[in-house]
Amino acid sequence: MKTTIALALTPAAMAGFLEGLGEPPYRADQVLDWLYRKQAYNFSDMTNLPQGLREKLQKEAKTGFLELVKQQVSDDGTIKLLFALGDGESVETVALPYRTGHSVCVSTQVGCKMGCLFCASGMPGFVRNLTAAEIMAQVLQVKKLLAAEGHALKSMVLMGTGEPLDNWAALLPFLNAVHDPARLGMSLRHVTISTSGVAPRILDLAKLGWPLTLSVSLHAPNDKLRGKIMPVNRKYPLSVLLPACWEFAEITGRRVTFEYLLIDSLNDGENQARELSGLLRGMQCHVNLIPLNAVPELPFTPSKDAAVLRFQEILRQNKINVTVRRKLGADIAAACGQLRNTFRGSEQDGCRRDKRQGKSQGKK
Repeated sequence: MKTTIALALTPAAMAGFLEGLGEPPYRADQVLDWLYRKQAYNFSDMTNLPQGLREKLQKEAKTGFLELVKQQVSDDGTIKLLFALGDGESVETVALPYRTGHSVCVSTQVGCKMGCLFCASGMPGFVRNLTAAEIMAQVLQVKKLLAAEGHALKSMVLMGTGEPLDNWAALLPFLNAVHDPARLGMSLRHVTISTSGVAPRILDLAKLGWPLTLSVSLHAPNDKLRGKIMPVNRKYPLSVLLPACWEFAEITGRRVTFEYLLIDSLNDGENQARELSGLLRGMQCHVNLIPLNAVPELPFTPSKDAAVLRFQEILRQNKINVTVRRKLGADIAAACGQLRNTFRGSEQDGCRRDKRQGKSQGKK
């Protein structure tokens, strides 16, 4: 019989599940409070529930929280967590200490199909989609970790391993749980969804009318170069992608962020900056320049500081809103483009199962 995962249940489904156990509907609110407000990793910790109910829950369900395998802390305060999944796969999640408050960068897939040449996330290959509960568990476990250090979770970015819009079936229930007052209760204005450019899903997202931030990985100002480094461009070229972005901005009233990795001698020239300016002129958008975070197995190197500043200045001269992203977590391979799934059900890549951490994370 399939085990019920508590984090996968809507409030109505939770009430129905508990009713099947002979419990009154109000117990659903109590269980959801323990999961989303207090991040109780075990049903046995839900102390305002009757002992008999806790025992039934332990027998019939799992909370859905993940086993923490490894935790790394950067010199800049970034925290990278490696979580083991129930099938022996793994994902990495990052807590980011921004000046405006702490954010969590979550993964949506094990591996990635997109095959961008500069990114480590797709190197292990695509394995599977994460469930909405597995995505939410990352958020809640980072929230609890930050709270223990006196910090609040202010925002989230779906920028970890995987293409969020390629996991549409899990993305929608996850987002519903995010803004549901009975569950996480976070405004979608504090949620950023990153995509490599899956244009049809951008349009689907726009039609929902939610106040999300859309972040599009652009990384080149023309189809020829973008098609070389981002295979998704062959299916959804700029002539398809950019109109979808325009429509998203018009429907939602939210400006689109375009992420642009700067790679030495590849896409960081002055002519490319001018070409990018022409491509985006008049759009409600913002460009986030990101000097490449190097991956040892890949042949690319970050642009020189002078090239970054010149690229930024040309965009500014052409009235394009632009910033250079602050680099976080590069010393622990937690920066943009560096995440990957490194744990595959046994001791590998220097990742050791920490039994003490596993116990604290509710591992049964």
